[in-house]
Amino acid sequence: MNQLLNVVMAQLNPLVGDIQANTQLVMDKSLEASRDLNADVIVFSELMLTAYPPEDLLLRPSMELRVAKALATLQWFSRETPEVHNLHIVVGYPAVRGDKLYNMAGVIHQGELICEYAKQCLPNYQVFDEKRYFAEGREACIFKINGLPVGITICEDIWAPEPTQQAADLGAKLMLNLNASPFHMGKAQSRQQLLAERAQQSNIAVIYTNQFGGQDELIFDGGSMAVDSDGTVCRSAPLFEEGLYLVEVEINGSPESGDLSCSIKLGEIAPTLSEQASAYQALVLGVRDYVNKNGFPGIALGLSGGIDSGLTVAIAVDALGKDRVHAVMMPFKYTSQMSLDDAAEQAKILGIKYSVIPIEAIYNTYMAALEDEFSGTERDTTEENLQARCRGVIMMAISNKKRLMVLTTGNKSEMAVGYATLYGDMVGGYGVLKDTYKTLVFELSRYRNTLSPAIPTRVIERPPSAELAPDQKDTDSLPDYDELDQILEFYIEHDYSADAIVAQGFDKDTVYRIVRLVDLNEYKRRQAPMGARITPRGFGRDRRYPTTSGWAVSDKTQ
Repeated sequence: MNQLLNVVMAQLNPLVGDIQANTQLVMDKSLEASRDLNADVIVFSELMLTAYPPEDLLLRPSMELRVAKALATLQWFSRETPEVHNLHIVVGYPAVRGDKLYNMAGVIHQGELICEYAKQCLPNYQVFDEKRYFAEGREACIFKINGLPVGITICEDIWAPEPTQQAADLGAKLMLNLNASPFHMGKAQSRQQLLAERAQQSNIAVIYTNQFGGQDELIFDGGSMAVDSDGTVCRSAPLFEEGLYLVEVEINGSPESGDLSCSIKLGEIAPTLSEQASAYQALVLGVRDYVNKNGFPGIALGLSGGIDSGLTVAIAVDALGKDRVHAVMMPFKYTSQMSLDDAAEQAKILGIKYSVIPIEAIYNTYMAALEDEFSGTERDTTEENLQARCRGVIMMAISNKKRLMVLTTGNKSEMAVGYATLYGDMVGGYGVLKDTYKTLVFELSRYRNTLSPAIPTRVIERPPSAELAPDQKDTDSLPDYDELDQILEFYIEHDYSADAIVAQGFDKDTVYRIVRLVDLNEYKRRQAPMGARITPRGFGRDRRYPTTSGWAVSDKTQ
């Protein structure tokens, strides 16, 4: 008679560095899985005890002691808690073995650490730098549950064929893969395709548990899943939701025969999300976790009546609730009545606290103080930037007084070409749209309004303007955003040279100007707040260029 093995994917939101709380979360969820889901196995995410990525916390001398204490606590819990006595707890953690630090996963059962696996494939690209910290593992880890040989791999191991095949060659019929795989648009589909390919190649069923939650600029979207050996996705957890998700594994054969196999029973398949829905949920999650995990009571932001701040405030309300959002309109003489009306209307729609603080008197005071310094000079962007800096001072004063974190509203297109003011609209703690191109800002604004009224239609349809000069439009100094974003994507996401972008059909002078602006404004991006990463190549962790550089837009050797 076939046996049923209940495996629970624990898609949870741990806090980086809080080993004690994360350990308690493992115990609480293990008890819940055993009691409510009759679990035989619970699989947590990569480095669950520290959460991912712990970065240079791994270099702290006390890290080894804290993790060892956490493992001892879990072993005690497994031994002394009758409800979990038969549960296999599969958990990730960093561990020193010999004189090397490994990215490890261990199996705790009946009070014993019955086996450990060290991650073999250490990613060192994009947002990952694991070779800075960890040594590579070499060996497979196989243990048996009810006679079924089960293997363990960790995250990047599943992206290479060798670790899975190594375990399959040693007899593993089921692979448990612990993950901390960050989100970017399109990532969920590529994961599913990869798991199907890996399962088919090695003829092994795979259960994939992924971390959930926001961690600084990284967003972990969950999306845990179970794939049968023929590549069929038999069970999947929702994206952007925390929870315990049961996978039923049917063990075929008998332990006495020594020839067991398994198959995953068809279970609930979570709905897929559109690109706009997944990007929007990622931005909401990023704001919620950054604000909450850092202990802020709420946020403040400048609401200009434009689309960037309009989308940002909608995201903030969805992340935190209307009572924790304070929007401030800071008009100047160039601010149109349309902007004043639209900002007030949106604040009313969303039900948030809304203040109007004119900046003209403040600006005039600055200009009077600078009169001698500016004597004999012509008006230029200095005066425009001073307007933005007046607003930045106001927002940071509100932040200091009320302990509200300031959200910046600049998008990726603007940050790429430096269309932002240092110590002005760039001041704040978190850049919500920092990795969101302007064309996507429009898409997400329209998408958000399909859920409920949030952003006035006129805000979305009017030509974008910083309103720092009379009748100013973004297109006065930049190409249309449709064209600009295509050039930026080629240059930033795909590393095309300027000439290679021109070969795609774009105007040479325009391309050279945009590429030069991207290169010149690295110094601004270095001083910008972090923001949610939703593309495959975000500024900061992903794209690291020198500020001081003699690199030219075009070179004969290119």
